[in-house]
Amino acid sequence: MNLREMSYLVAVAELRNFTKAAEHCHVSQPTLSAQIKKMEESLDVKIFERDNKQVMITEEGKDIIQSAEKILQEVERIKEIAEHARNPFSGKFRLGAFPTLATYIFPDMVPQITKCMPDLHLILIEEKTAELLDRLHKGEIDAALLALPVLGESLEINALFDDKFFLATCPSHPLANTVSIDIDTLAQYRLLLLEEGHCLRDHALEVCHQHNIGEEQDFRATSLETLRQMVKAGTGITMIPEIAISHTETDIHYIPFIKPQPYRTIAIVYRKTSTKKEIIKHIEDILKN
Repeated sequence: MNLREMSYLVAVAELRNFTKAAEHCHVSQPTLSAQIKKMEESLDVKIFERDNKQVMITEEGKDIIQSAEKILQEVERIKEIAEHARNPFSGKFRLGAFPTLATYIFPDMVPQITKCMPDLHLILIEEKTAELLDRLHKGEIDAALLALPVLGESLEINALFDDKFFLATCPSHPLANTVSIDIDTLAQYRLLLLEEGHCLRDHALEVCHQHNIGEEQDFRATSLETLRQMVKAGTGITMIPEIAISHTETDIHYIPFIKPQPYRTIAIVYRKTSTKKEIIKHIEDILKN
């Protein structure tokens, strides 16, 4: 079994379709099917169950494909190590961030990284915190921008900046014309929050619990932009991180909190064993300035 054949296996497993897998691997569908059949005969194991409607992976196939994925990842890593040795600021660099940060930090950050490290092939990943940490531990990404706290003995965690929270209201809300607000004032209100799995929800809930603030139970947003639109529509109020605020908006008011202001700390997180610390240091410098 060679690397090309392993890539065929992985493609079929991911796409669950032989025709799409062949297109992905830039071969004809008969060629891909024949190679997989040849592998199955060579191993004397059925890897896929297929008919005209679906492709399923057998129990034995799952283990074989998992091993093939690991081998392909290691081969890719060998290529990256060699490329990195020739030029420490070249090759692929996979950087992740959670949704309520990625949308607002990537557009300004990417041009600066490109200017600083023009030979770097930057790959951006937007996922929830738990998924990013899992991919970081597996070596599928090189670093992630996350909100503290982050736990992990094998991880290096460097704080970058604090992102303050502001109260967001529609213009007609009783609090809309407030210059600044004591967070304890919100105890008489209920906040709109994001759905489960978002770290911004966890940060907001922590603030709510500390100050006896209730959560609006009838609505949970799937994204920060949905949350913003619900505030604009007069559905309720919420806390928005400063990085997501556009001060040109006229149909929403952002009110600063009286000190001590609630905030989240953004950090860059990577494996202590990473061979790309020089690149990470440059990214740190960009984000701190």
